[in-house]
Amino acid sequence: MHTKARIHVEPVLEFDRFDCLHDSLVLLILSKLDDVRSLGRCYAVSKRFSGLVPLVHDVCVKIDCVVTVDGDSDDALNLSSQKPQNILSHLFKMMLFAITKPFHDMRHPNGAGRSLFPQLSQPSPAQVLKNLSHVRNLRVELPSGDVGIEEGVLLKWRAEYGSTLHNCVILGGTLLNREAAGSEHGPSLDDNGSMPESFYTNGGLKLRVVWTISCLIAASTRHYLLRSIINDHPTLRNLVFADADGQGALCMGAEQLKDFREHQLLASACSNRTQVPSCNMKLKYAPYLELPGGLALHGATLLIIKPTGNGNSGGHGSRKEAEAFASATFDGPLKFAVKALMKRRTYLLEMNGF
Repeated sequence: MHTKARIHVEPVLEFDRFDCLHDSLVLLILSKLDDVRSLGRCYAVSKRFSGLVPLVHDVCVKIDCVVTVDGDSDDALNLSSQKPQNILSHLFKMMLFAITKPFHDMRHPNGAGRSLFPQLSQPSPAQVLKNLSHVRNLRVELPSGDVGIEEGVLLKWRAEYGSTLHNCVILGGTLLNREAAGSEHGPSLDDNGSMPESFYTNGGLKLRVVWTISCLIAASTRHYLLRSIINDHPTLRNLVFADADGQGALCMGAEQLKDFREHQLLASACSNRTQVPSCNMKLKYAPYLELPGGLALHGATLLIIKPTGNGNSGGHGSRKEAEAFASATFDGPLKFAVKALMKRRTYLLEMNGF
């Protein structure tokens, strides 16, 4: 009598290969996430992730909603309900919220259902980042640029800050398509590198002064809003406060962050931003500047700004340092524009602190 063969199904072993990854590799993966929201979701995945997320080194906080609040607070960021066209009335009172909803559902590993952000229905960036204890590289991004400009105008700025302004570069002009513009805005035959008389009479110089003041106010306002974040994160080595439009960015390296922590910040009279020191400015101008890719800048202007004086206020360093900062600020066609403008005649301006 033959026995019947029986087929047995092998039991499926539940095996998660992700568990084989070392924590250092998982942290590297988490650091590649482009928004703190994603970290919030990862925190809720498992106990392992809830222990690793606070150790992430690279973090990006994207601000995508702005609301008004009543009253003033050192930690609150307040903004008027309607975005004004003039930076002079913009960004003075602002609160950033609804940026990290996934963090609202974070729970402590040991539980009791206690929220990681108790009593906070709309946490600010500083409050969210308090729970990330090992942040080294931080990027904060606003939903749009701070300075209102007309359609077709290109305005870019970058400021380097410590306890006060160290360097600032502003590049502006009207961006044109060379083919569409034709010969109307073409290069002038009598362009000898000097500022044309029309630049003073048609409001060109006045407009550049407005750009300068507006960009410096935007930078000093962002600088003021970073106080609690920097003070709460001694591990920070690099910080960028930019906007989604790519209009402007405030940057701070390890040396600047150390200066920020060691010296007292000087608030402006309006108390919503830090004080802009007295500055020396180099202005370089070209009526028409051709760029790669079939583009051109009409009224191309480069402003290199450096504080006066030689104290701890951030005015230290040489002129070459500021020019090197300007040359390394932009990429692509804008880098070409900066290099071309650096060869133009230099006009020196001075500005009092405000």
